[in-house]
Amino acid sequence: MIKKILIANRGEIACRIITTSKKLGIKTVAIFSEVDKDSLFVSQADESYCIGRPEPSESYLNIDKIISIAKQSKADAIHPGYGFLSENAEFVKKLNKEKIIFIGPNPNAIKKMGDKIESKNLAIQLKLNVIPGHTAPVKSSKEALSISKKIGFPVLLKASAGGGGKGMRIVRADKELEENFNAAKSESKNSFGDDRVFIEKYIEQPRHIEIQILCDKHGNQLHLGERECSIQRRYQKVIEECPSPLVDNKMRESMASQALRLAKEVGYDSAGTVEFVVDSNKNFYFLEMNTRLQVEHPVTELVTGIDLVEQMIYCADNKKLKMKQSDIKLNGWSIESRIYAEDPSKDFMPSIGRVLQYLEPDSSNFEGGKVRNDTGITPGSEISIYYDPMISKLAVHHEDRSSAIELMINSLQNYYLSGVENNIGFLISILNDKKFKKGHLSTNFIKDKFKIGYKSEMGITEEVARNISIASTSMLIKQLKKIDLSKSNEFTVKIFEQYINLKIEEISFSDQGNLISGKIKNTKFIFNSNWELNQKILIAEIDKNKKYFKVNKIQNFHQVNIEHLGIKADVKIFPSHQKNYYEFMPKISNEDLSKKLISPMPGLVKTIQLEKNQKVKLGDQLIIIEAMKMENILRSEKDCFIDKVLVKEGDSVSTNQELILFKNQK
Repeated sequence: MIKKILIANRGEIACRIITTSKKLGIKTVAIFSEVDKDSLFVSQADESYCIGRPEPSESYLNIDKIISIAKQSKADAIHPGYGFLSENAEFVKKLNKEKIIFIGPNPNAIKKMGDKIESKNLAIQLKLNVIPGHTAPVKSSKEALSISKKIGFPVLLKASAGGGGKGMRIVRADKELEENFNAAKSESKNSFGDDRVFIEKYIEQPRHIEIQILCDKHGNQLHLGERECSIQRRYQKVIEECPSPLVDNKMRESMASQALRLAKEVGYDSAGTVEFVVDSNKNFYFLEMNTRLQVEHPVTELVTGIDLVEQMIYCADNKKLKMKQSDIKLNGWSIESRIYAEDPSKDFMPSIGRVLQYLEPDSSNFEGGKVRNDTGITPGSEISIYYDPMISKLAVHHEDRSSAIELMINSLQNYYLSGVENNIGFLISILNDKKFKKGHLSTNFIKDKFKIGYKSEMGITEEVARNISIASTSMLIKQLKKIDLSKSNEFTVKIFEQYINLKIEEISFSDQGNLISGKIKNTKFIFNSNWELNQKILIAEIDKNKKYFKVNKIQNFHQVNIEHLGIKADVKIFPSHQKNYYEFMPKISNEDLSKKLISPMPGLVKTIQLEKNQKVKLGDQLIIIEAMKMENILRSEKDCFIDKVLVKEGDSVSTNQELILFKNQK
């Protein structure tokens, strides 16, 4: 039996592996970069070792150093998690030479399936459903253009060694190809050390569905159903669920049959995932195989009751699967939301900094279902520029899809963090969408729903505004403690640009809660809550229906920043007779940014080739900033001349830092 596992990863997945290892009585070894020394996974492990500088190449990708620490700590196995070295066949070969067990598949399977070109060719040989395309590496943009014209636009450029959306670009016209081809190659080279790119037909309105498989070293195979991962931004999954609202039993078995056929051909011997893209007619096509544990594995675990990390350890330890296919049951419904440190209102720009306050959802606040939060974050944790900005994976399980959606929305409303921007409100807006609730999904869902970008106030409804008004006014009354209704019982609440008038009729403070009743537009309301001034989550009954609010900031006795159902609002409350005075308050003018380019995110300057007095046109590339392993191209928004370049390649920049100064055309 494996006695000690070194975890060649960080963050939440390292914590996840530690949890199962402890359950099995296995000791754990954490490796950490210099910026991760105070991270949660380091404190949870039985032993920990600093591996080097923050850059992945100097730490979590440093094969020789990892093996050295494994030997030093006498770890007899290594679990790679996902990302980093999880699909590196050469790493596995070196471990085999050192007689260190790799908790994952054999190197031959990794090599064949990790290479998207080779895996697609193999799928064709096995007569699996495959998307039309060109499977050989494309050497130049000229060749890429010729191939794309033969396939027909739109096409998808894909890094052969890619994953997580890196090295992928949709190209809809020949004029877009050269720039996107170079970007895909560069991004792939930086992320995976491999710049090979291939081309395939892009399927419009596709759905992303994957089959979870489990195989041992004795030829036993089974599948654990499917996951739908169609809600994506920038090819990164955001919301996943198990099972899929699209897939029926016949389709599930057909997809699983192809997945297991592929796994058998390469002698697969661990947990893995075979991904498919599905068109509008429910035709499915092999996309790729991920020879590792998936980020979204919790939804499968919640529906099947099977610990995938545990099964990976058993398979690596040469044990036979104790389950048969007939033992696998899909019970209920599970949904996972990925919580990212990013700003959805600014095109999902990553947010770095320190997490100041962190409160996970309290499952006792909900009736029925199960809430699970996989995280590597605690108050004080730092979100670094060097790694993926995911804070946690929030997963729920309930008896059916609609119940799971409701539980997820309520859980997200009970999830509080400050210090960095996050996408919680954005996730709620998706989950509340009518199309999402009906299961009408595609990988274009986010792009189609937020065509002009995401703003918190976009989802506000009359009911939401009413609830915020009642809660905010009740908070004000709670702060004042005593209020003479005979003198003033009418209040005006300003939410964004709308004003809502309330009339308070009764106030009662007791051990049973704060009871406030009144009217809005002649409609009576009753508010009841045990909320206290120091609490960040306000749970209340409004007209006997449970509602959740986040209290971000109370500035004074009449202003509060509050969130409800993903809507974040700076709310102002004042006696109604003061409304007319408020409208005459001076407005703060916005800064003129027409003559400067500022950084929308923290990152590293990857490419900048500009000179003073150089003429640039609308749409021209100005600078490429790399943040969290993704390249972001900043373009000119007008015809102008370069006045001054304030940064150089290799510089580290912060959000809102000035990069370039412009001057008008001469």
